[in-house]
Amino acid sequence: MLVAARFERSIEIPQTFFAAEADRIAQACLAMAGRFHRGGRLIAFGNGAWASDAQHVAVEFVHPVIVGKRALPALALTNDSALLGGAYSTGHGGMQFARQLTILGRAQDIAMGFSLDGNDGNILEVLATAKEMGLLTLGLTSGTGGALSQSGLDFCFCVNCDDPLAVQETHETLYHILWELVHIFFEHEGLLS
Repeated sequence: MLVAARFERSIEIPQTFFAAEADRIAQACLAMAGRFHRGGRLIAFGNGAWASDAQHVAVEFVHPVIVGKRALPALALTNDSALLGGAYSTGHGGMQFARQLTILGRAQDIAMGFSLDGNDGNILEVLATAKEMGLLTLGLTSGTGGALSQSGLDFCFCVNCDDPLAVQETHETLYHILWELVHIFFEHEGLLS
């Protein structure tokens, strides 16, 4: 019974999300492809379990799993454990992503932030910094999106669900689709000029 309910939820939540967001996902992919075409990079970040999603999406872009697809520059701000650990030991951990972005980010880059409820202060701060710097901004969150959905991002994708497992599964499918559609736009580079 539990397994059947979990499978049903794992099907229902993404179906609902992708049916509602298909057009905006395509728009986000075109915008991302344009940034990559102009030499931009994907810079991803998140807290806790969502730090792993930031690392995962960066790896997807750098190491394509489909033969013949080009590698695209991406990094996860969560990968620098020495920098993050040092910041937390001095009491400045919450502001670290924004600081990293001001050092590493360029206007043609893409900032992708993960937040379970859309209210993580450091994720809101780094995405606000990204907007000020001219980066394309994407937020991945759940429920109604919290403050993230009201922060004026270029794209905020909210999985309307309170089950963190279903949210994470949907986000993972979303960033795989983002990767794939960005590559489809690269196959039609005339769209990117």
